Amino acid sequence: MTTQFACEGIELELFRYPTQQASNLQAWDAADEHLIKHLIDAQQTVVPTAILNDNFGALTCALAAQDPQWPITLETDAKTSLLGCQHNLQHNHLVPKSLSIINSRQILNNHTQLVLMKLPKNLHYFAQQLARLSTRLAPGTQILIGAKAKSINAALLSLIVKNLGPANASLTWKKTRVITCVSDGKARKIAPAVNWKIDELGLNISNLANVFAANKLDIGARIMLDNMPKGDFTQIVDLGCGNGVLGLHAKQCYPQAQVHFVDDSDMAIASAQHNWQNNALDNTEQDTPQGHFYWDDCLTHLPSEVTPDLVLCNPPFHQGEAITDHIAWQMFVDAYKRLKKGGILHVVGNRHLAYHVKIKRIFNNCTTVASNGKFVILQAKR
Repeated sequence: MTTQFACEGIELELFRYPTQQASNLQAWDAADEHLIKHLIDAQQTVVPTAILNDNFGALTCALAAQDPQWPITLETDAKTSLLGCQHNLQHNHLVPKSLSIINSRQILNNHTQLVLMKLPKNLHYFAQQLARLSTRLAPGTQILIGAKAKSINAALLSLIVKNLGPANASLTWKKTRVITCVSDGKARKIAPAVNWKIDELGLNISNLANVFAANKLDIGARIMLDNMPKGDFTQIVDLGCGNGVLGLHAKQCYPQAQVHFVDDSDMAIASAQHNWQNNALDNTEQDTPQGHFYWDDCLTHLPSEVTPDLVLCNPPFHQGEAITDHIAWQMFVDAYKRLKKGGILHVVGNRHLAYHVKIKRIFNNCTTVASNGKFVILQAKR
């Protein structure tokens, strides 16, 4: 893995998070470099700056390296991005004097004079980010968006104009371009959460903008819902929960269970918590809630007293734009460490991902319990 970052005289050592992940991916890309190059070529002065979608802190570290007095507000929906940024700042001995951190649902302060963004994979989420910026930015505020050149087209520029203000793209450099947008000062309406039903389960589902499968039940979750494991489970983890549909149905199947929802996305955790409350899944005779919610990197910071007897998992096989299996590896390893003796890992995945090989290496056993033409459900016992 390449860790030595050098751009326009700025030299840093940057790591993806977690630093020990088994991948050869680096913590920045050419779009990060292009944004930094653009700022230096334009002789950008130090002004209150918001940074959105900074994958592992390359942009934040670069600004702090240029001037530790640079006032920065970092907005992220991904806990791994936040932890990666914090690690890279510390590792490079950078201590920004004015660094604020907010999640994807909090309000940006209205003193921001410059915005740096990386184009996210989810364009529905991107449109909402732009609309949120439109409610906070003064007219004339500059927004710089770094992206792969192949991702920039007339439709994307129109989306930016619609939600924030006029925009144009730079020439290509290292197969990337920088889009310059200027806020027109007109506040847009922010799209509400998407709501839909799973009639056969009697569940009402609500998804915020950056949650996987935002407006329908994804087909991997469908086969999982139809094949929940048998047993009298009392402590369940929905790992990589998204909108929480697996954990919600688990509570229907095992009414006395405590259910713990974990996801890297703040919007996913907020959606899962809303869905739990909206579907009134706590037992009325119990004094304490049965649903618990964690914005976390897999099970890294899960309370030590949580020792599940069932982990449900529908792993992602990408991190942003990068296709990678290290997240699944970490999920399986974390599940093995946390499960009590005799506890079960219950996983759904695309057939071609060959999760059974990884699970068998970790658990020493793996059984196929259901499959269709595209997906397979695997089970391993601790």
